[in-house]
Amino acid sequence: MKTLGNASVLDELLRRLLLVTPESPRRWGTLTSAEMLCHLGDAGESVLGRRVPPGSGPPGRPNPLVKWLVLSTPMRMPRGVETRPGVNPQKQGTRPGDFEGDRARVADGLRSLAVAPEGSLQPSHFRFGPMSRKDWHRWAYKHVDHHLRQFGV
Repeated sequence: MKTLGNASVLDELLRRLLLVTPESPRRWGTLTSAEMLCHLGDAGESVLGRRVPPGSGPPGRPNPLVKWLVLSTPMRMPRGVETRPGVNPQKQGTRPGDFEGDRARVADGLRSLAVAPEGSLQPSHFRFGPMSRKDWHRWAYKHVDHHLRQFGV
């Protein structure tokens, strides 16, 4: 399974990230390509502890079965799952600014997450619950891949 902990997978994501343009049409969802970059930047910075998203998480407790399905199987992340408001650029997340600067923030977050030592990342995901470094690496790959496919790259 692909994971951000693999250098060639990180390189693949960074290469694909460069293919996104301000004019890239979305295949599903509501985000523009610029908003998608802000969402990925906010999510990465949240995992790294650089940014605390405003607002609360979803109601209810994390579901370990959902975590297992998403992180441990080849199943793609489902479309249409609403993200938390604090990392949604259409709500409380970062609004698009300079497209290249927003792209650079995503790339920096991915590189930082790939080399972050065990115990330095957030201890849990708002939907999945407790997360290890290995879990975050798998999540990051699947999350970024999901949004890149959303824009056809």
